[in-house]
Amino acid sequence: MLCMTLIFIFKGGKMESILMFLIPKAECEYLNNNSTIRQALEKMEYHRYTAIPVLDNDGKYVNTLTEGDLLWTIKKKYFLNFKEAEDSYIKDITPNREVLAVDCNASLRDVIEKLLNSNFVPVVDDRGVFIGIITRKRILSYYFKK
Repeated sequence: MLCMTLIFIFKGGKMESILMFLIPKAECEYLNNNSTIRQALEKMEYHRYTAIPVLDNDGKYVNTLTEGDLLWTIKKKYFLNFKEAEDSYIKDITPNREVLAVDCNASLRDVIEKLLNSNFVPVVDDRGVFIGIITRKRILSYYFKK
């Protein structure tokens, strides 16, 4: 069940929901926390991402994996030996910083505050299931066009 209640912000007499900026899960790239470091690197390289959401087997948001998380793990845990890191799992990586998802009922202000420090914000439903992302670019483009 997707969010039953939406919180709106009134701007210029118009109601705006954070969901109007959502890029749905079906259009997002993400990793399962059982993915290997190699799979993570390949997906991030292919899509030219610096960060990607990580989900568990139930589709719940776990964290956001960054290039830095991968680099520092390979350096510290595997002593820069990529071959050894190939069979390791991203669930064993401790993120450098915690990127919290927003609930689909969050205010646009909450989303914008989180976007000050990242390129995207993961969005979850009432059960913590990942439903998509909101990107800084999408919000800036919307307001730039206004």
